[in-house]
Amino acid sequence: MTAADILVIGGGIAGASAAYELAAAAKVILLERESHCGYHATGRSAASFTENYGTAVVRRLAMAGRSFFETPPEGFAEHPLVRPRGMITIARTDQIDALDEEFARAQRFLPSMRRMDVEEALSLVPVLRADYLAGAIFEPDSRDIDVHGLHQGYLKALKARGGVIVTDAEVEAIERNGGRWSVRTRAGDFTAAKLVNAAGAWADEIARKAGAQPVGLTPRRRTAFTINAPAGAAIADWPLVNDVGAAFYFKPDAGQLLVSPADAAPSPPTDAQADEYEVALGIDRLERATSIPVRKINRKWAGLRTFAGDGNPVVGEDPLSRGFFWLAGQGGYGFKTAPALSRIIAGLILTGALPEEATDRGLTAEEISPGRFSALVEPQS
Repeated sequence: MTAADILVIGGGIAGASAAYELAAAAKVILLERESHCGYHATGRSAASFTENYGTAVVRRLAMAGRSFFETPPEGFAEHPLVRPRGMITIARTDQIDALDEEFARAQRFLPSMRRMDVEEALSLVPVLRADYLAGAIFEPDSRDIDVHGLHQGYLKALKARGGVIVTDAEVEAIERNGGRWSVRTRAGDFTAAKLVNAAGAWADEIARKAGAQPVGLTPRRRTAFTINAPAGAAIADWPLVNDVGAAFYFKPDAGQLLVSPADAAPSPPTDAQADEYEVALGIDRLERATSIPVRKINRKWAGLRTFAGDGNPVVGEDPLSRGFFWLAGQGGYGFKTAPALSRIIAGLILTGALPEEATDRGLTAEEISPGRFSALVEPQS
């Protein structure tokens, strides 16, 4: 049996970033069920850093992590982790009230948010239909994330700190004896005093294996596809365009356009696949809002975004299972919250406190703690 101080289950962006931060002060082993890390949700991200999307907690987490994206540790990545993109949130006439509400909410967090008139929106994204667009707001400091660079940066830096990554290590059983966790996997047996559950859509299943209460996480499918750019259009500098009603979004992606109907259908933990009906919805919504004729789908895929009941991440020690720590429920915001959440979980495990950059943003351990669900979830037999 291979021993460590801390075992991290899940090699996606959450597990990789947490393992990296923990490895600065502890012997860490990262266990990944697939043949390579980041196969599921991490490898299917829309790669957007925006501080104007998600719950208030998610927005503050993004803000707390911005400095890491802009100035990562020396040698962490070969290229910048973020690049300018900007995000326009658009509205039809019947959505103006919703846009006003979103603008008021956004300004509480981001003074840089501003209204954008229809003419300016059309000048930035000429394919938008003038008869569709009634209003818009603009987040100028939104960014594209180099998701591969960020994820691989964490994995490489983890190994440089002495951390160990074990793939093909699907968890078969978890036991706690003598104050230590024992984890049996297809790749061997491992033991540690502390266990971090960063298993994404499978986090409740891992909790059950460990004898902990599940917190009621719901994986939700998100479909996306790419299409050719409109003939003759220079799309590289277009912002991300997001519908205020969360019905669709699109953005430039490696010379093509990435489109999503922003679906959120509940799903069991699985290797999610694109839903044909949702692809058709995405095409219809795009063609209604823009002059882009969709002739061909170049690629389509889906990923799972896993949510807790209140939409906030679940981070911290389980109230009934000592040494079992949650890092789950990122809800599709895993990349933009990874720098902050990884520092938070490391702080909670290593020092018992949140790092300064989190408390400076008004974040508290209680609003993300798994303990907030302990009275709502039935114990497992």
